[in-house]
Amino acid sequence: MNILATVKIMLSTFIKHHKLPETFKFTAKEHYQPLAEQIFSRFTQHDNAFFVGINGCQGSGKSTLTDYLAEYLTTTYQLTTVVMSLDDFYLTGAKRQQLAREVHPLLATRGVPGTHDIAALKQTLKQLKTKQTGFTIPRFNKATDEPYPESQWPIIKKPVDIILLEGWCWGVKPQTDQQLAAPVNELEFRHDVNGQWRNYVNQQLKNGYQPLYKEMDFWLALQAPSFDCVYRWRLEQEQKLQDKNVGLANSKVMEPAGVLNFTQYFQRLSVQACNTISQSADAIFYLDHTRNITKIPVGVDV
Repeated sequence: MNILATVKIMLSTFIKHHKLPETFKFTAKEHYQPLAEQIFSRFTQHDNAFFVGINGCQGSGKSTLTDYLAEYLTTTYQLTTVVMSLDDFYLTGAKRQQLAREVHPLLATRGVPGTHDIAALKQTLKQLKTKQTGFTIPRFNKATDEPYPESQWPIIKKPVDIILLEGWCWGVKPQTDQQLAAPVNELEFRHDVNGQWRNYVNQQLKNGYQPLYKEMDFWLALQAPSFDCVYRWRLEQEQKLQDKNVGLANSKVMEPAGVLNFTQYFQRLSVQACNTISQSADAIFYLDHTRNITKIPVGVDV
């Protein structure tokens, strides 16, 4: 079977598995496949594991894109790929409650820099970079707001060629003191009057996250037209999570009002990403309000 036929079968299976509309075939052919080829071309110029960093606001389609890239590179070039999400490194509820008591109450809610286990992320990146095997990668269950039991974490059984790491704040640069001075929404205005929370988050971003950006060999950004889309996109995500966890005891799946409040935690750095990510991204997918790609990504020949 030739490559074209193999890719066609892979795409049909991917659409069925992810319950995507048939229009995804156009997106894959016109945008995702050329991007995958560009990543493969860059990979062939490296001797070590190749890291791809992917930034995009909540609900922008990062998971679908990373899954497609992994499937395409595995099927077409028989590469060993791993998909990772910054979300899977969220701290346990107990540790976030400790931060809430010791630093600021808003840190009880997962999401912002400071609520991830950056030490674990750093260690995982190091193990992948040196092509170690026999270790596990964390997985987080948003329906329970806790990590899955370690027995359910995937095990790296052979050296990995390409690592795709996505995250809503992954690659975002810290803000200046001037940018931090005024609240950006009701959440900050009511619960972070003196700026303690946002300054702590910014410091965590600067000291813990930014030093790891250099480990990425390629950066991609999914850029929303405005932050207004985030609530609707995030609401769709939460509905899918609800559908997957019907009858779950002690469910932490949010109602619409909860989602609206939740997105305010992300607003400051989501806007910062839109304003700055183009300075470092190798490719950008500009999205419209329905997540269709509206412009050709930087650096991709199609």
